[in-house]
Amino acid sequence: MAPPVLLVIAHGSRDPRHAATVHALTGRVRAQRPGLRVETAFLEFNAPSVPRVLERLAAEGAAEVVALPLLLTRAFHAKTDIPSVLREARARLPRLHIRQADVLGPSPLLNATLGRRLREAGVRPGDIPRTGLVLASAGSSDPEAIAVIAEIARELRHTGWCAVRPAFASASLPRTEDAVRALRAEGVDRVAVAPYVIAPGRLPDRIAAGAEAAGADVLADVLGPAPELARLLLDRYDEARVPVGASLSA
Repeated sequence: MAPPVLLVIAHGSRDPRHAATVHALTGRVRAQRPGLRVETAFLEFNAPSVPRVLERLAAEGAAEVVALPLLLTRAFHAKTDIPSVLREARARLPRLHIRQADVLGPSPLLNATLGRRLREAGVRPGDIPRTGLVLASAGSSDPEAIAVIAEIARELRHTGWCAVRPAFASASLPRTEDAVRALRAEGVDRVAVAPYVIAPGRLPDRIAAGAEAAGADVLADVLGPAPELARLLLDRYDEARVPVGASLSA
């Protein structure tokens, strides 16, 4: 029996870099697991939409789909938008079994991806003890999502950075520039900004602008199609397709 199809659900953006990054990431997922069918769909702005992909899969005779939100925290899209779209699809396509996987974060693999991007931006291991880090996320009005970002910042503080501050591009405070300036006010000489976002777009651009305005020394790239992130997508897929207490070899 063929394994369930992996359907990666991204938010979508008017910025063409967003979809290009998502497709590059799903391409890396395919490369890491040859033979697994991986499809991509978007909630808005980009095609194909989630309903259209699910309809096509059902018409082609697919039996099971794991729908994986390409989201870092459990906020509105993960709790409301995606479940609603999937409920409607289940009602219209009763022969297609659809499971929703968990969001990506938090995860050590995301922290590893952040580390990769910071190294690529020029942060060396010897720099970390004298560098303050701003963990800059897109932001959310959901308290659970904000608490997760704050907890990740606390965890990163224990990995050697002299200080770590969370920041948000929208909906919540502080903004990236405010977090950079706060670290400077505390006497931190060197500040790095790490965007905790997957793909380029309006909010990541806002993070970059804030980092530049406040004079951050280092600005890392978005998480993008990193191998660690592709591995995490497969981990979430495996967790969703295997019932609790079972094993993949069972």
